[in-house]
Amino acid sequence: MAGGGWNNEPYPPVADAHRQYGGATPVPRPAPTEQSSLVRPYAVTGGRTTPRLQLAMEALVSSATSMHQDLSTLTPERQAISTLCRQVRSVAEVSALLRIPLGVVRVVIADMAAEGLVHVHQPQLEAGKPDLNLLERVLSGLRRL
Repeated sequence: MAGGGWNNEPYPPVADAHRQYGGATPVPRPAPTEQSSLVRPYAVTGGRTTPRLQLAMEALVSSATSMHQDLSTLTPERQAISTLCRQVRSVAEVSALLRIPLGVVRVVIADMAAEGLVHVHQPQLEAGKPDLNLLERVLSGLRRL
């Protein structure tokens, strides 16, 4: 498979992902040299729609692989997630940066966590109550818009 994105585009290099998705300076995209096949979400997840463990979209993910570890045996999606999560990122951020649907990312990250490829840090919700700190940060962000 030549490309990994859902738009027949290769995944962006991790160093350019921040600038390309939300940074001040847009990064010009190279013209695609070959047509890649569109991979359907059910093919990436093996037909599953429910992750092995419930992941909140604000759950933080960090890579358990080292920079020198060979990732060539992993699927392109797993390689991209592992590389991207060398910096701690939320599940929603991984989905947005890689342009992969959130449900697919949840299934793949849950599988990777079960295999020890990533560490997942779930938010602690006490007795079903939302995290007050998270709600305050969301409200602050909405006010800045």
